[in-house]
Amino acid sequence: MSTLNVFRWTALGAGVVYGLFHSYSLSVSSEKKAAAAEWAHKEALIAKAKAEYAKLHPKPAASATTTATLDFSDPNFDFAKYLETALKE
Repeated sequence: MSTLNVFRWTALGAGVVYGLFHSYSLSVSSEKKAAAAEWAHKEALIAKAKAEYAKLHPKPAASATTTATLDFSDPNFDFAKYLETALKE
């Protein structure tokens, strides 16, 4: 009879430990899902705000009458664009 009681208590203890572990993993999973949903909501709000700001504050169009300067040290220097501008003049 003693062996049967040891088996019963061992099974009960294992079941309790499994239940606690399973409950913990479910709660962590739901917290992660809630955090991801909150993050996605914030991203959506930011994208909406950026779109609204872009609508209210449009960027000025680049002027086609700007003259291209010959500056080889400028990292944004575009030689093809300079040639096109020079040929148009």
